[in-house]
Amino acid sequence: MAFNIAQARTRFPALNQEQVFLDNAGGSQVLDSVIDSIVSYLSNTNVQLGATYKTSKLSTASYGHGYDAAARFINASPDEICLGVSTTQLLHNLSTALDFRPGDELILSKLNHEANSAAWDRIATHLGLTVKWWAATDPRNPICDPNDLKQLMSERTRLVACPHASNITGTITDVKEIAKVVHQSPRALLCVDGVALAPHRQVDVKDLDVDFYAFSWYKVYGPHIAQLYAASRIHDQINPLCHYFKSTETLDLKLNLASANYELTQSIPRVLDYFGPDFSGAWDQIATYEETLQEILLDFLRSNDRVTIYGEPSAMKELRVPVISFTVKGVKSQALVEEVEKRSPFGFRSGHMYSHRLVKDIMRLEDLEDGVVRISMLHYNTEAEITSLVEMLREVIAAI
Repeated sequence: MAFNIAQARTRFPALNQEQVFLDNAGGSQVLDSVIDSIVSYLSNTNVQLGATYKTSKLSTASYGHGYDAAARFINASPDEICLGVSTTQLLHNLSTALDFRPGDELILSKLNHEANSAAWDRIATHLGLTVKWWAATDPRNPICDPNDLKQLMSERTRLVACPHASNITGTITDVKEIAKVVHQSPRALLCVDGVALAPHRQVDVKDLDVDFYAFSWYKVYGPHIAQLYAASRIHDQINPLCHYFKSTETLDLKLNLASANYELTQSIPRVLDYFGPDFSGAWDQIATYEETLQEILLDFLRSNDRVTIYGEPSAMKELRVPVISFTVKGVKSQALVEEVEKRSPFGFRSGHMYSHRLVKDIMRLEDLEDGVVRISMLHYNTEAEITSLVEMLREVIAAI
């Protein structure tokens, strides 16, 4: 069945309540079929994998189907992915396992969620490697500029880490252009955090030419599990973390300290079913619709001279996803959030969203914990919801 955006809301049971979910960058709502799949697995096939009795065979097959679907979602092979508890955990595992040499340099974007900085900063400190911070010049709409990256690259560059889209600004990074820059250095690898982009756009790791790519399924309508991709061409540069007697022929066998969660992994095919057989068509519809949603909000924010938008100010789908952050002059971000909550069912948040270096060093906000107001939408939000939100923001900003 072709993807039908008009019917999307019917597939998310949590939407059948008063609460309006606008904190989706922190985690999406879950598809009905994913929920049913997890319940069914735990009710009927919750056994250890790899045995020869009937139920274990069924469970093992379901788990394998989950890995196949997870790989297909990003145009990878099953042996190129690893599933785990979180993107943060997977990147820490990778940083521990990746080969480094004395004198290696790591370039880390200050636009990163800390998940894609902390792991690399920690291993650099442990091994005595050099960290170069890739900053941005525009505090209002900071980007990962390939030209700035070129100035930091050297023959000693081992790894570059950046986001595919900022989880604060929503601005999309030109990953393909960055990959070209990175791969001009002989040993340099590119690690991309796709958490903020994956709910909004189709991801093709081969087309992007990345070496590593990570994202979280619980932000893409699925279970609370995360995924890491590593291109097969560099698997020989990753040391296994597994028991010495285990096979190391796949990324999962190399990096997973145990198996991924069974019931969650086997539910992943249901997310792919939701998009239908024409992946690209579904994603095109989502991008176009979300552009409409974000234009409603951004149009209001641009019109208010007390509001500072952080990120791409236009609603163009080619430039941003609907993760929209702002501050209001004279108003604490959390105070605005709480005032909206008192008056309405809208749920969103304030803070630094774990992009601490971005808020502190690039945006230069004084109160880091208060940070920005972030409103993040998905295609199951409605135009009526966002129009009503704008009216509520107009009322609240005028009153405080």
